[in-house]
Amino acid sequence: MLKLKNLEAVYNDIILVLRGISLEVPKGSIVAFLGANGAGKSTTLKAISGLLEYEDGEITNGAIEFDGVEIHKKQPQDIVRLGITQVPEGRRVFAELTVEENLRVGSHTQHKNINIRQEMERVLIYFPRLRERLKMQAGFLSGGEQQMLAIGRALMAKPKLMMLDEPSLGLAPMLVTEIFDIIKKINTEENVSILLVEQNALMALGTADYGYILENGKIVLDGPCNELITNEDVKEFYLGTGEGHDRRNFAEVKHYKRRKRWLS
Repeated sequence: MLKLKNLEAVYNDIILVLRGISLEVPKGSIVAFLGANGAGKSTTLKAISGLLEYEDGEITNGAIEFDGVEIHKKQPQDIVRLGITQVPEGRRVFAELTVEENLRVGSHTQHKNINIRQEMERVLIYFPRLRERLKMQAGFLSGGEQQMLAIGRALMAKPKLMMLDEPSLGLAPMLVTEIFDIIKKINTEENVSILLVEQNALMALGTADYGYILENGKIVLDGPCNELITNEDVKEFYLGTGEGHDRRNFAEVKHYKRRKRWLS
């Protein structure tokens, strides 16, 4: 469904952030996209959704295809209409609008004859907590509720592909589990493909079908998640476990010596 081919991206005409990455998101799948802060994960999502140019970024090489159509030169609103939505890092709900108004904004690019109330009911099945808060200003919701609203707003656009940028950020473990359960339901019940950017590597690899690992703008490792989760490099550098499965804090291994193949 989605293909990135040797994609390069630059900020301010000088800072090379993406260094020729290629990845695929097959129809109906969940693909995890992992990497440390600054690796280029959010930049990749913005390149796909057409938002890169609004942050002084530019795609300088490569191509992005969605359902066989090149989209890297299209405007964000046209990309949404093709069936791609993005849930940004930090949720970014419209704080002064109500929950209901936020959801309605999500349907803005849909056909004029769409039954918004019907679509909203469909979304609220996944987020019953939001139903109780439809008239509340979004800025007064808890962090978990705002994350639910951000996903619900994206779902109102009836996407074929949903891109999620750090959905677990700042949430309590119990809420993280709830959010990921909802993501899996949306994938299976709505047949929405998911590209999942996440620093909670264990949760991401336990949810996704396939994974890519990004380091310094390059994909250094990819494979089925059941293989990545047992890979010694992944266990040490992303899951916090090393030989013997001794639990370690990522801060203790952040200055690790990368494998030579990761630098090639």
